[in-house]
Amino acid sequence: MNIYFWIPIGILVVLFAVTVYRKYRLVKNTGVTLENDHVTILTDSSFEDMIDEGITLIDFWAPWCSPCKILGPVINELAGEYEGKVKVCKLDVDDNGKTARDMKIRGIPTVMIFQDGVIVGHFVGVKPKSVYKNALKKLL
Repeated sequence: MNIYFWIPIGILVVLFAVTVYRKYRLVKNTGVTLENDHVTILTDSSFEDMIDEGITLIDFWAPWCSPCKILGPVINELAGEYEGKVKVCKLDVDDNGKTARDMKIRGIPTVMIFQDGVIVGHFVGVKPKSVYKNALKKLL
């Protein structure tokens, strides 16, 4: 095989790597909430203020976590369905280690439901959407 065979393959590899990198940065910076504008991205500094009042569902996740990526669309759907009734949030445990430690997050994805600052629901791993909906129905 000559060099003219490898040049297009090299170009494709570089383009693929650039695309993957851009998507990774987008996920890292936005918290994968592009499908739904109703999801709030939390940080260590905004966490306490968000859970203080009302019902708040928080997805503790990380961009490298495959089960978290599976759960992401479910969280986005819940945010749309419960708009105005429940605050739906995501917190990246890699970027917000203090809150993850304080909440004793040992496995991700972890979904916690708070009512007026008190944990009223705690789910580890990917659960069906109906599990989260049933938990929220009890609170509404």
